[in-house]
Amino acid sequence: MSSPEGLTLRLTATPRDPAFLETDRLVLRPATAADASDLLALDNDPAVMRYINGGRPTSAEDIRDRTLPRLLHDHACTGTRGYWIARERDTGAFLGWFELRPLDDRDPAVVELGYRLNRAAWGRGYATEGARALVGKGFTDLGVQRVTANTMAVNTGSRRVMEKTGLTFLRSYTDDWPDAIEGSEHGEVEYELTREAWEAAAAREP
Repeated sequence: MSSPEGLTLRLTATPRDPAFLETDRLVLRPATAADASDLLALDNDPAVMRYINGGRPTSAEDIRDRTLPRLLHDHACTGTRGYWIARERDTGAFLGWFELRPLDDRDPAVVELGYRLNRAAWGRGYATEGARALVGKGFTDLGVQRVTANTMAVNTGSRRVMEKTGLTFLRSYTDDWPDAIEGSEHGEVEYELTREAWEAAAAREP
């Protein structure tokens, strides 16, 4: 860029990881190793992990050896990740992660929806906003035909997000828990949303 005085100016910008998806308030980006400390803090909040492992602590080694490899995995059938880091669009604050992961790495038809957000994001509609955007992306761009989501039957907060995202109750079932946690005796639930149902709902919107 040249100024009126004839000086040449060079503008530089700090590179950022490309966003996979943006909403009005969220940016979903691929995870990197630099997210390890945020992920460790997320998984060490007993309230966040109440319905995952009963609130037991998570070690840095668990994040390095189990969590990050899962979040960094690329799925050939969709050409993208199955998990994305969620940050607040205006501030860049870490909120957690969202999942839209193929159940079969060779076939994008059926994917699992999931989300794990820190307490600062609770009650603000972020989970529903991110989940709706991901589901729409899956049906329009990734070849998804059916979205499934599972949680403990007593996890009413997560069930509300599934319902607000457009998923409907499919079944109750009992799974084997290696270490039983409070509420696991009530079993689990599965919700689903098909491409046809999503398209029909979209057609009814004003």
